[in-house]
Amino acid sequence: MKPDRDLGLAAVARVAGVSAATVSNVINRPHMVSAETQERVRRAITELDFVPNRAAATLRQGTNRLLGLVIPDVANPFYSAIASAVADAADRNRFTLALCPSHEDHDRELRHFEMLAEQRAAGALVVPMSADASRLNRLRMVGTRLVLVDRIAPSDDGCSVAIDDVLGGALATGHLLTSGPPHLTLVNGPRSIPQCEDRRTGAFRAFETAGLEPRIVEYESEHMVLAEGEEIGRRIAEDGAPLMIFCTNDQLAIGVIRGLASAGIGTPSDARVVGYGDLAIAEMSTLPLTSVAQPKADLGTRAVELLMAELQDGPAHHHHADILSPRLIIRESAP
Repeated sequence: MKPDRDLGLAAVARVAGVSAATVSNVINRPHMVSAETQERVRRAITELDFVPNRAAATLRQGTNRLLGLVIPDVANPFYSAIASAVADAADRNRFTLALCPSHEDHDRELRHFEMLAEQRAAGALVVPMSADASRLNRLRMVGTRLVLVDRIAPSDDGCSVAIDDVLGGALATGHLLTSGPPHLTLVNGPRSIPQCEDRRTGAFRAFETAGLEPRIVEYESEHMVLAEGEEIGRRIAEDGAPLMIFCTNDQLAIGVIRGLASAGIGTPSDARVVGYGDLAIAEMSTLPLTSVAQPKADLGTRAVELLMAELQDGPAHHHHADILSPRLIIRESAP
């Protein structure tokens, strides 16, 4: 016969053969307990139908099991991949995740920050829309631990994890320079976006590494979507711009290929095109796209790991800025 479920932590501890403090750690701080002990305690919890009272624990301990993920657009495949990895990692650490898409709206982003502050969220993973650190101060003031994602934080201002987009831009451009004339067309987004600026910097760096004078024709897209890429592809054909083309995201690249085709310019027979992001559309496109792959899942997982360390060690002793490396995936658009 099952013991009375109302006996709580003590009953779980007795069945699992551990202390009540260990049971509490499994529920609230699983990273402090071995996998074997966690499994034993969770079997006891299941056997007893024990349901931890999170609200009471929060009031008693002054802690919260809520994490926030603030991202610009959950429909964007890059951010949805990060969100999926963050959700998995949060679940492994027994945290509840609040997904907070800002839809690239500064006011909505700020409202999400206010909500997480009001809820006294334990931590927040944030892809900020701007470099304005003051927008995050409300969270820091109430003790919420922060990790910036896809951005680098100043060394004294918290943890962050990002992708080396300068390296990514250099990889894409270097590949084009190895098998074509040393002239490049760069199809970029707004340079006010740090990643766009970094990828551009990488393109120029590839010329310097090759000992060449940078000869780059630049086009800028406001929204970095397929339709704008298609329009730019037609302009490239009209302008007679170089047909060694680096696009700073995959949507632009596929659009450019379509725009070139409408002007009678084939890829890769006449033009060579490299994208960025290695989204599903890159591989599944009618013409598989050479692209710079970003470690999206690793980005989300590592962000949660840094946040867990902040929660355990305290921010004064744990500030890291991790930079992950992209890699080039060669396909038919630029063999």
